Amino acid sequence: MTHVLCLIAGPGALNPSLVARLRDSLPGASETWLAPGEACDLGPVTGDLDALARARAALGGARVDVNLIERSRRRKALLVADMESTLIENEMIDELADTIGIGEEVARITFRAMNGELDFATALRERVALLAGLPVQRLETVAERIRLMPGASCLIATLRAHGVFTAIVSGGFLFFTNLVRRRLGADHDEGNDLVTTNGALTGTVREPILDRDGKVLALRRLAAKLDIGVEDALTVGDGANDLPMLRVAGLGVAFRAKPAIADAAPVKITHGDLTALLFLQGYPRTAFVTPA
Repeated sequence: MTHVLCLIAGPGALNPSLVARLRDSLPGASETWLAPGEACDLGPVTGDLDALARARAALGGARVDVNLIERSRRRKALLVADMESTLIENEMIDELADTIGIGEEVARITFRAMNGELDFATALRERVALLAGLPVQRLETVAERIRLMPGASCLIATLRAHGVFTAIVSGGFLFFTNLVRRRLGADHDEGNDLVTTNGALTGTVREPILDRDGKVLALRRLAAKLDIGVEDALTVGDGANDLPMLRVAGLGVAFRAKPAIADAAPVKITHGDLTALLFLQGYPRTAFVTPA
């Protein structure tokens, strides 16, 4: 089983001389540039973690993401993506809470839940209870704050152009996953449904809550629907509730994740934007699709 070391940095930030020195330290390796000054494969290399550790050590403090990627079946047929702090920069429950003056309180709970310090479902119920009575129209107002993560539009457009099924599976709210799916042009979305009555939030979420186990179930269900195995799926997320689906998929990527989650994930992107997920699959920049 052969692998490559995939090196990714910001545009123009990947130094060719640094890449050459790393290449020369790997017996029999050659370099294949996916984007000049931005992304390069070095390989073939052994699939052991020692090669990855040595490469990361050799790069020192350079702002370069380096990951060990299996060459076979490198391009995936399914993307299952978390939404908040992954496809978008926001945490929407924090944005809602901010409108009633409890943003900091709710954000602290969100951080602990995403860091794996709190049970996700319990933390979600606790935060949603604080939103009881909020007018449903406030969801539309807060939706105007949504900021797409850099590279999100290009990621979805490129994968769809290459026949990949793209799904958003979020522990956030269905109201927002619907909007983001349409804005990005993704194929499918799932999320938690806020219960409302008389035009206001009740402070509850419709059960069962879509949590870490729900994300894995969604991944398996979507793969089965496409008649593929989970090894042909790509998953991406940033929080503790994403980690199980990152480990199950053929390519699981922790994107700008909390340190504990990034260290436990198979692959991590810290410096690149979401187009890094295309480089990880071996797409050259010339194959990228820029949405109209």
